[in-house]
Amino acid sequence: MTTALDRPPEEAGEDTSFARGLRVFLTIADRGEIRADELSTLLETPLSTIYRYLRTLTEFGFVERQEGGYRLGARLHVIGAGPIVTAEELIRAAEPVLADLAVTTRETAFISRRIGLGAVSLAEEPSPQSLRVVVETGQAGPLHLGAVALVLLAYAPPEVQDAALAEVAEGATIRHSLPAIVSEGFAQDDGLTFSGAITLAVPLLQDDEIVAALGVAAPTERASRRWQSRARSALQRSATEVETSLGVV
Repeated sequence: MTTALDRPPEEAGEDTSFARGLRVFLTIADRGEIRADELSTLLETPLSTIYRYLRTLTEFGFVERQEGGYRLGARLHVIGAGPIVTAEELIRAAEPVLADLAVTTRETAFISRRIGLGAVSLAEEPSPQSLRVVVETGQAGPLHLGAVALVLLAYAPPEVQDAALAEVAEGATIRHSLPAIVSEGFAQDDGLTFSGAITLAVPLLQDDEIVAALGVAAPTERASRRWQSRARSALQRSATEVETSLGVV
């Protein structure tokens, strides 16, 4: 488990090359199509650097060049036919709720969304305690591993589930568990999302389609059954608040 004691704040918040490249990708995903010079202005990044990221993303098939600019590549399974909610809108709606959730649970709260076949963290509110789980913005993981990822996978279209589980050894078992996650509107794991931590997650829905997942994570030694019960209730209330806020954005 990565904690605030393991890594100083300035290192945890370091603007890595991966994070900068991910912002380029997320901006393209949000805008649908955008020119390189527009990306440079929006992200306050030199045009030469933007082109370097675009070249890499294009080589891997994550984006493709069009006459008017760049858009997501055909290789990706994107969020699909549900309501279109940008990362910016999600973060704006979630930030005050995450702050309240971190105070209520006294643990780290965060929001993630599905990008292609990965679960990507958009924002976090750290636990007020010195020993805490750290969720880096832009942190990405596979859709089959951990509570937040499984919530995103459970509500994803069948073709996304097929692609995400195609080469996973325990794919059949995971697929069998997905309907229960939808039925309960909740998932939990012990040490899968973060080593040494228990993570709880619920979906954020708009028009019955998932747009993101809300999570809270605590070191296992603090995550008693009583805490888990309270945190689950707090998560569900928080999800309703974010969904309501998104409805009026």
